[in-house]
Amino acid sequence: MKNNKFCPPWWLKNTHIQTILPVMTKVPLVNLQRQRIELDDGDFIDLDWTQKPQPEAPIVLILHGLEGSSESHYARRMLAECGKQGLSVCVHHHRSCSGESNRLARSYHSGDTQDISVTLDLLKHHFPRSPILAVGYSLGGNVLTKYLGEAQSQSLIERAVVVSAPLQLSACAKRLENGFSKVYQSYLIKQLQAKLRVKIEHPKLNKHMPVAMDQVEKLNTFYVFDDKVTAPLHGFKDVHDYYQQASGLPYLISINTPTLVIHAKDDPFMTEAVIPDASQLSSSVTYELHQQGGHVGFINGGLPWKPTYYLEPRIIDFFTESE
Repeated sequence: MKNNKFCPPWWLKNTHIQTILPVMTKVPLVNLQRQRIELDDGDFIDLDWTQKPQPEAPIVLILHGLEGSSESHYARRMLAECGKQGLSVCVHHHRSCSGESNRLARSYHSGDTQDISVTLDLLKHHFPRSPILAVGYSLGGNVLTKYLGEAQSQSLIERAVVVSAPLQLSACAKRLENGFSKVYQSYLIKQLQAKLRVKIEHPKLNKHMPVAMDQVEKLNTFYVFDDKVTAPLHGFKDVHDYYQQASGLPYLISINTPTLVIHAKDDPFMTEAVIPDASQLSSSVTYELHQQGGHVGFINGGLPWKPTYYLEPRIIDFFTESE
């Protein structure tokens, strides 16, 4: 476990400033090209590319968080930083997150490694000599952790970074029911409810949905939403079964890929239950725990209207350590 050199100035010590300011000061979105992958189950996922990689040049793969996309603040910054470095970037969108509702009743969840495996297989097929460097944020970080632990030595990823991941889902769900964290929960739940209503109104999907329209408003916490919607739609017995099977924490010990995990102790989405002890980490995992940083924040300076960040340089440094 390490504590690298992240020390925010006094005006950035607050967890909510660290979490909210990045959303309010997004950098411009770079030009992207979209690629659609048709899945065997009749659904699709979308990839956004900055550019096709040169032969043998690395590909940076971004996995966004809950209800995120290539337009999320952290993705925009990473896209811009990689552009400066001449790196090709591919953003993997979870189902329904690319601006268009997916075709099936099911959607995506925190332990869904099937779709990312499809994307990785595609990248390796078309660019067999290009190393894949993956970064997962929040939910995407949990998915990435689980994939790496499941794949072990068969992982198609060369190096990986996991940022602000809810590695213990049950604890994180409960954390978001308390204090100011309820504001974040409400913001995200409203987006999930809106997507749910679209599917309930869909003539072909309606019969497959586990809840009726008049129940949607009552699904106002992650715990309830996951119990009534996420779990049944994705083959879990209930919310407890889902949280147990999908949480990334138990997979850290099985990771063979060089991986950096970054957490902030003051993350308003989480509790200390997400923090592993040394016995839960494989020798391939470098764990950084910072006192401040919020949720996918880690602002280390600049001005309130133009902050600077610890994350992007740290991620690039880790990706290039072996060079």
